Amino acid sequence: MIDAHYWPTPNGWKISIALEEMALDYRVVPVNIGRGGQFEPDFLAISPNNRMPAIVDRDPPGGGEPVSVFESGAILLYLAEKTGKFLPSDLRGRVEVTEWLMWQMGGLGPMLGQSGHFRFYAPEKIPYAVERYTNEMLRLYGVLDRRLEGREFIAGDYSIADMACWPWVITYKQQEVDLDSFPNVKRWYKALQQRPALRRGYDVGKEFGRPTGEWDKEARKHLMAHANPGETR
Repeated sequence: MIDAHYWPTPNGWKISIALEEMALDYRVVPVNIGRGGQFEPDFLAISPNNRMPAIVDRDPPGGGEPVSVFESGAILLYLAEKTGKFLPSDLRGRVEVTEWLMWQMGGLGPMLGQSGHFRFYAPEKIPYAVERYTNEMLRLYGVLDRRLEGREFIAGDYSIADMACWPWVITYKQQEVDLDSFPNVKRWYKALQQRPALRRGYDVGKEFGRPTGEWDKEARKHLMAHANPGETR
């Protein structure tokens, strides 16, 4: 059994999608980042960077004590290695998937997150920041669109690279991205949307609510604490 410390955001969805796609037994441990759950001592014991998601695998490969993992990219790699699924065993295929996973972790997630923050959540509009991160977001959409030209998936077969990127593209309407300008991304996004396991993963925790463009006073206090959004890349 895996404890998934989770809240329904793009980074949380990466993990719930992977757990469903890999058919792993898990239970959701809610981390309400709008109410400070990421700062609770029990959560910090497994995620010292006070970011969500994190997991605790109570049945790790080889047995022994439970294994905790924080950072969504590390979690995806751990789950893929545990199950032998969605990560190629050959060197070149594995490198390719890992490259695109790291691209999401270092680029697509943080830059879309910053774009959303300065466009919708910042207490004051800073035109330079809005332009800077909007342009970078669109550049990254272009990178992904070129990558997907002539490819069904990002790196060979469907993999954890797709699971990492897809939940961030979900935000395209809120981010005011014209997906028709990125036809390969649009095709890929719509095709993955039809995967039953991906849909189940996306629906995990929907009763908690979905991210919106508004924070109440308490959510702003917790989500802006130490200038962090409460979730990993």
